[in-house]
Amino acid sequence: MTTLFPTYKRFNLSVERASGTIVEDTNGKTYLDFGAGIGVCSLGHRHPDVQQALESQLNTYWHVSNLYHNPIQEKVADALIRNSSGDQVFFCNSGTEANEAAIKLARKATGKHKIISFEQSFHGRTFGAMAATGQEKIHSGFGPMLEGFSYAPFNDIDAVKQAIDNDTAVVMMEMIQGEGGIHIADPEFVQELVQLCRQNDVLLMVDEVQTGIGRTGKPFAYQHYSVSPDIITSAKALGNGVPVGAMIAKESLHDAFGPGSHAATFGGNPLAMAAAQAVLKHVFQDDFLQEVAEKGTYLSQRLSESVGNFSGVSAIRGKGLMIGIECHQDVSPLVGRLLDEGLLVLSAGSNIIRLLPPLTVSEKEIDTAIQLIGDALMD
Repeated sequence: MTTLFPTYKRFNLSVERASGTIVEDTNGKTYLDFGAGIGVCSLGHRHPDVQQALESQLNTYWHVSNLYHNPIQEKVADALIRNSSGDQVFFCNSGTEANEAAIKLARKATGKHKIISFEQSFHGRTFGAMAATGQEKIHSGFGPMLEGFSYAPFNDIDAVKQAIDNDTAVVMMEMIQGEGGIHIADPEFVQELVQLCRQNDVLLMVDEVQTGIGRTGKPFAYQHYSVSPDIITSAKALGNGVPVGAMIAKESLHDAFGPGSHAATFGGNPLAMAAAQAVLKHVFQDDFLQEVAEKGTYLSQRLSESVGNFSGVSAIRGKGLMIGIECHQDVSPLVGRLLDEGLLVLSAGSNIIRLLPPLTVSEKEIDTAIQLIGDALMD
């Protein structure tokens, strides 16, 4: 009998230890991890650079109030700014918190309250982030959502034109909808959306919680589209397993978040910052990102060759090392079968197998995973 709330439908796997791309359970069985803690452990489990940074910080100090200067915060913020279109950073503890901060900032900076997001989006589970999420199943059972949120069909610029008005503060979007099914933003739609926002004095906020920090072969996924969002949110891979989130915003929004306007007790915690600094130093290297892009191409091509023509597969899509295999059936049995065979994968919705391997995955490990996926789909 567990004393935990049953908020997760857990698999029959109890983790004992993990290293790199390998997870070992309490019975000694090993698994190739193509979920990476839902895109969190992008440098693999217990990456030595991250572990060393954490151990060093443990011997220095663990926490001080944000009422005092924490120099490592400035270093991590500088790395994020140098590799994005932003100028200012607010640190928090998760993607949901980063999105909450973005919602508050957009409303306070513009003096407007309406927020447009997209159907099948996912922005988190607190009330603000949940209200921004365009999925009824996320809202169900929690009573009225916060006012001011509306949802347009993804990649439908005409729907956004109909929804936007003089009280619209911000449009929130994912460049690749992760939880919603690995749906990719159309480049023409993105360019038209940027123009529409500018014409109507509306902010553009991009949720990079799952797609950011190298996942798609660039520091952030929006950089594939040559656009410059007003607000960017990041988390998951930023700490490689240590909880940390960040909201990055343009200088023009600086004054809206003055003293007392927002806070997070543990935001920018020295341990989280040490992990993030090590992650960014490793990931934000051109040669590393190029390798991610090449491995992503290899994974997509090999999947297309191996399982793309299977009758049960309707589409394979994604970018970099964020791939979805859309099937004609519920994939829950397939995910369970692959776990039994020693491969950890995720689902996105009911019929999509989602692959988010560590960015350090090898081609040999990709080949192993594809063989196991192919065997499961064939059966």
